[in-house]
Amino acid sequence: MTQKIGVIGAGTMGNGIAQTAASAGFDVVMCDVKAEFVERGVANISKSLDRFVKKETMTEEQKAEVLGRIKTTTALADLKDCSLIVEAATENFDIKRQIFEQLDGLCPADTILSSNTSSISITKIAAVTKRPDKVIGMHFF
Repeated sequence: MTQKIGVIGAGTMGNGIAQTAASAGFDVVMCDVKAEFVERGVANISKSLDRFVKKETMTEEQKAEVLGRIKTTTALADLKDCSLIVEAATENFDIKRQIFEQLDGLCPADTILSSNTSSISITKIAAVTKRPDKVIGMHFF
C-alpha cells in the first residue's frame, strides 16, 4: 500500500490537514461532496502557501510541489488505496456513520481510519466498522 493520506472534507480543517500532509511529502487525496468545495479547499491551500512564499520560507517551486501532491475528488472510492484516512466532515454522527461504513467496505483491512471530531465518541464511530482497532481520533488545531 502506498503512503497516501485521504482527507474527507475540504473546509477549514480538511484543507489544513491536506496542506500539512502534502507539505510533509505525502500524496494526498482530498474528498468532499461537491467539486466546488474541493476547488475552494485547494484555493485556500494555495493562499496559505502564498504566505510562506511571501515570508521567503518556501519557494514558488516548493509551493507547486506541495499542490502537486494533492489530488481532489468527490468520490469516496478514490480513497480506497490510502493507508490513512482523516475524516473532517461536519459534526453530525449520521454523516460520519455513513462515511465510516462506506470506508470500511472500500479500504483494505489495514487502512487506519481516523476522525477529526471534537464532540462525537470515537468508540461510537469505530463501532460501525469491522475494524474498531483501526479507528482513531486525530483532532487538529
